[in-house]
Amino acid sequence: MNRFERLLAGTLASVITCAAAAQAAPAHNASAQAESVKHLSSFQTIELRRYTTTDGARERFAKYFDTYFPEAFEQLGAMVFGQFLERGNPNHFTWLRGYKDLSARPVVCAEFYYGPLWKEHRSKVNAILPDSDNVILLQPLHPEHGLLVLPAVDPVEETKGAQGVVVMQIFPVKKGSEEAFAKQSEAAFAHYRIDGVHEAGVLISLDVPNNFPQLPIRTDGPWLVWVGVVKDNAMLDAKVAPAMKAAEQSLAATGLLRGEIERVVMDPTPRSRLRWLEGGHPSP
Repeated sequence: MNRFERLLAGTLASVITCAAAAQAAPAHNASAQAESVKHLSSFQTIELRRYTTTDGARERFAKYFDTYFPEAFEQLGAMVFGQFLERGNPNHFTWLRGYKDLSARPVVCAEFYYGPLWKEHRSKVNAILPDSDNVILLQPLHPEHGLLVLPAVDPVEETKGAQGVVVMQIFPVKKGSEEAFAKQSEAAFAHYRIDGVHEAGVLISLDVPNNFPQLPIRTDGPWLVWVGVVKDNAMLDAKVAPAMKAAEQSLAATGLLRGEIERVVMDPTPRSRLRWLEGGHPSP
């Protein structure tokens, strides 16, 4: 083999090695991402919090929220799974907060709402937040598969902030029909498991007395909630929306619901953990 042939062979080997490494990178990244949040798991009590802001103030509220609150709850042992801007509702801000268990809820809430961070910022935040009482208390449908916790948005690697589309389906279930409806819904949700969609969790009402009465929770349940992340609007329109429409029609026909199904399409705020994560999502 002459010098040129040796040089060509070396170049080809280098290209092949780089290509193999590039193919392996997403799997490696997904594994590393899953490991980084391994300690942030098993949140069995979850609040679906849907706020109404004053006209034109939602973006301002979102900036306050992103800046001050997610890490504050994490330091107290709770989790902000994600925070979102509802499409079609310009004054609606939605977020999901989790606690290790029900007994942790009053402890975390007392430490936060009577603590220094909230005391400093509550006046300006509450001034643009006329309604924060639309709250459903939930738990994972299956305790071993809690709501997905993704790594925090990387300010260096994710310069555009959180991407993707977050979708929720909220099903008002007839009381006493929760188990039967859950079985029916799982078959319907299986049709959402396609490329470009990640299921983040399936939640069911937690029907217990409010153990932190300062923060109201709704008592007009029960509910079942599906949460997922879609890669982009094209995928949402072409594949996900038709699948959801079909599922909603079939589930409405079961006779197990007491009202209309609500589908909520949302954009994650720049620092929302729950988002489309390139390289794959860890399993819920």
